Amino acid sequence: MSDTVGALQAIADRVIEQARPGEQIEAFVSRGGETEVRVYQGEVEHFVSAQSEGIGIRVISDGRTGFAYAGTLDEAAIAEVLADARDNVQFGTVDEYAALAEPDGVSPTEQALWNDALADYPTDEKIARAQDLERLASSHDSRVRVDEANYADAWGEAAVASTAGIRQSGRENGCYVSVATLADEGEGAAAETQTGFGFSVGREPGEFDLERAAREASERATCLLGATKPSSRRVTVVLDPFVTAQFLGVISSTLNGEAVVKGRSLFTDRLGDEVAAASVTLVDDPTNPKAYTSTDVDGEGLAARRNVLIENGVLQQFVHNSYSARRAGTVSTGNATRGGFAGTPGVGCLALSLVPGTRSQAEIVAGIDDGLLVQQMQGLHSGVNPISGDFSTGAAGLLITNGAVGAPVREFTIASTLQRMLLDIVEVGGDIDWLPMRSAGMSLVIDNITMSGA
Repeated sequence: MSDTVGALQAIADRVIEQARPGEQIEAFVSRGGETEVRVYQGEVEHFVSAQSEGIGIRVISDGRTGFAYAGTLDEAAIAEVLADARDNVQFGTVDEYAALAEPDGVSPTEQALWNDALADYPTDEKIARAQDLERLASSHDSRVRVDEANYADAWGEAAVASTAGIRQSGRENGCYVSVATLADEGEGAAAETQTGFGFSVGREPGEFDLERAAREASERATCLLGATKPSSRRVTVVLDPFVTAQFLGVISSTLNGEAVVKGRSLFTDRLGDEVAAASVTLVDDPTNPKAYTSTDVDGEGLAARRNVLIENGVLQQFVHNSYSARRAGTVSTGNATRGGFAGTPGVGCLALSLVPGTRSQAEIVAGIDDGLLVQQMQGLHSGVNPISGDFSTGAAGLLITNGAVGAPVREFTIASTLQRMLLDIVEVGGDIDWLPMRSAGMSLVIDNITMSGA
């Protein structure tokens, strides 16, 4: 434990030592920072380097919960936060499930979440990485111009302690680069512009693959030039890894224990049912060091762990924090989420991924006679209902004809239901891609999708 993390833990410990008879107290203390760099035409267009620290305190008494926080670690402010949390208890509604997380005997998985090379990385080098990425993305195709190139990193230290026996602390950092491109073709009324993007993640900048990020940003934009509206029909779709990650993000909301206990999930009361194709095994595993969002403990201080949510197509479990688990009559899966000291724990997947198959996207496409490679989906959150499962979103991509990728298409929708899509999964690709989000991507083949175009 670093000296600074130890100091945070000492603050949390002192707070819970002040608990009165009949009170449960949790103290969450954190500090962190982030850097954001945006480059345009070789010059720094936007630069932010920000830090914050603070404490959040929960007090539970007689089934009522009070919470308060402050963006400072001044001793007088901490005393005021504790007093405010106690005062706020009286305004809380009695909840029979209100309680703090309790130790469950699961030990955190040792992980290298902190990288000294990133912590010591000079600011001018961060700017240089964004400039390098912009230059590379501009060099791939004369039709491509870079809208923006970005470098971002973040670090955090946190400690939590509670009267229920939780006591955990740690620190982590990470970084990524991204680039947005525009591809232009034609003149006058025939002129068109398509967009693309690319990115690379790492624990430190030396792990970036700038060339790959630049190439993908260029190819994503140029491949859609000349796109037309396709004819309406049912097709087999191949989701690009990034689109698959977005799709899994939607699926994760249906496997959220809080949504389930409130009856807001299409999988309520379906544990043990076959809900997906037999080739589908869906795992939330924040202990995987390759995951960008890997972690050792969840937002309540319980050990993060590998949870198999769907195994060989059968729904095995939902993700829970301690509160949703009590409501569901089960135990926490170590999936408490917390955005920082200013909020109380929520629940959600931490690092979701399908167990990958073995074939590349090119090998998969070669076996499809009439299909669609989906490279973009728009309106996922507005076009998908996680309760009914209705799915209808705008999309763009490339037609697949006789095993080859062909004409670009856009201005159409793809539609089905989440229930049907999971059961109609034909294959999971082996091209797993770890993205700067809570879901990993890989090519995903889904049959019987309605493509509504011309």
